[in-house]
Amino acid sequence: MSEKRKSFSLSDILLVIAGFFLVILLWQLRSLLLTLMIATVLAATISPFVDALEKFRFPRWLGVILFYVGLIALFIGVGLLIGPSVSEQIQRLARRFPVYLDSLTVSIENLAERVGITQLETIEQFFDIQALTNGLFRSSQKLVLRSFGVTFGILGAAINIILAVVISGYMAAGSKSLIKGLVSLFPQPWDERLEAQVLPISRRMGGYVQGRVLVSTILGIAITLALRVLGLSEFALALGTIAAFTNFIPFVGPVLGAIPALIVAIPQGGLTFTWVLLLFVIIQNIETYVLDPLLVGNTVRVHPFYQLLAVLGGTQVLGIIGAVIVPPWVAGITVLLENLYLRPKLLAEKHLPANSEQLTANS
Repeated sequence: MSEKRKSFSLSDILLVIAGFFLVILLWQLRSLLLTLMIATVLAATISPFVDALEKFRFPRWLGVILFYVGLIALFIGVGLLIGPSVSEQIQRLARRFPVYLDSLTVSIENLAERVGITQLETIEQFFDIQALTNGLFRSSQKLVLRSFGVTFGILGAAINIILAVVISGYMAAGSKSLIKGLVSLFPQPWDERLEAQVLPISRRMGGYVQGRVLVSTILGIAITLALRVLGLSEFALALGTIAAFTNFIPFVGPVLGAIPALIVAIPQGGLTFTWVLLLFVIIQNIETYVLDPLLVGNTVRVHPFYQLLAVLGGTQVLGIIGAVIVPPWVAGITVLLENLYLRPKLLAEKHLPANSEQLTANS
């Protein structure tokens, strides 16, 4: 028996070396890559508005400027309208939060005594609120530091966000020429195939962000109004704002947004706590079964399990920023997977039995 040996040519060795240096280069440019990822998501989000203005014969560059000017004006208006109240309520909530944690500890001890647990040491061992709070704070701090660590600090993060906004404007304004230039690097017929995928990719990525913003805004307003009715009007606006921002993170965000409201509800009594808990359970179900399928799922069309993996993976690698920007990228990549692999594969499988029967008959 002759033993087959694999021989490596000079081109193979050069390819491995080039791949090694490419990985090093990408690692050194990770901050720029993150900026481009954010800019691409932003460009996909604003493209429908720029396209709408273009139909009214506005140049695309002017449409981008008008959109961002309008967005800044909206932020300033909302900030002037509710900003001082939200800031004041959050500061007051931060000062009283230790008192609420003590009330939570007392409530847990009373509940344990009612069910027959009399050893307070056991209760404190399993429900050390101070330790849990410190652990949660440290975990949140690590997530924030990981998010800023990719961009080399808070100042670098702010600069990168500004750069992402500027680059997204260039992308949205010159999308046609940019796409033509990128797809021209690929041979035929892949250049035409890839160019045909740009629009559906942009729609899915932008649709995800637009849907999450709309869902978070609706839930923030609903939670604020409901908490006012339930007797938590002193912190209703702050708690609703916190819930709206945490809701940008799928799956985990709604739970994180409910925790402060539940802790604040404990001193108000068991009935108020029950109503607040029931409120967030109802809100979560409305989001899961009504708002997300209606406003996000129809455009994204990604299975919730893969969305969860995208959130967890993005958080693990990029922190909070990753939890927000990785899911729309996954939604965009699924377009390539569906249109360039799955659909041709299914069509080939449908025609395969007919072709094989024809070959058998001919033989």
